[in-house]
Amino acid sequence: MKATEHNRFKSIYWIEFDDGTKKLATVNLASGNQVYGEKLLEIGGVEYRLWDPYRSKLAAAILKNIKEVPIKSDSCVLYLGAASGTTASHVSDIIGANGSLYCIEVSSRPLRDLLLVCDKRQNMAPILANARDVSSYSSIVQNVDVIYQDVAQPDQTDILLANTRAYLNEGGHAVLALKARSIDVTKEPREIFRDEMDKLDKEMDVIDAKTLDPYEKDHAMLILKK
Repeated sequence: MKATEHNRFKSIYWIEFDDGTKKLATVNLASGNQVYGEKLLEIGGVEYRLWDPYRSKLAAAILKNIKEVPIKSDSCVLYLGAASGTTASHVSDIIGANGSLYCIEVSSRPLRDLLLVCDKRQNMAPILANARDVSSYSSIVQNVDVIYQDVAQPDQTDILLANTRAYLNEGGHAVLALKARSIDVTKEPREIFRDEMDKLDKEMDVIDAKTLDPYEKDHAMLILKK
């Protein structure tokens, strides 16, 4: 078993097992701690966390060969829809101890789980807030390098654009997980994705877009630049 860094994305790793299979992983910033039951592996004195693409849309997008992952070491990230912290914890691993991750979650139940994750990761700040109300966290959140959004609402594109206007640095990136069925159940997902990309294209550059099947049905991941 060996670990090698992804050939295009720093701080993201492949774990190659003795049978030749490969799985994604990140280096565990909170050594010894699991977030969602993921397997921990020690290789060469470094602890890695396997990254499940069926539990994380960002991992799914990487496996679908997304062109760019703008989240890097030392990045300042605003995460909209952090839920209980599954993907957010891997983002925390990637940005490292010198990065910052603001985690916005509107529901108190997943926030309780998120608090436990953030307690062991000093680069994560949990915030109970509605991502539609961008001014409600302006006293806490500074301008950021990346906005990551996973908010399954009909106005999810408008939510992203409002937050990019308020918090994203010029030249910064957004990573948007689009859920077609949350926008319109009567249209084909690909038609919805095209419509939402047209709306986004008026304010941002669309760098890449990938559907996430078979990991997530009727979802697409978009990479955008301001």
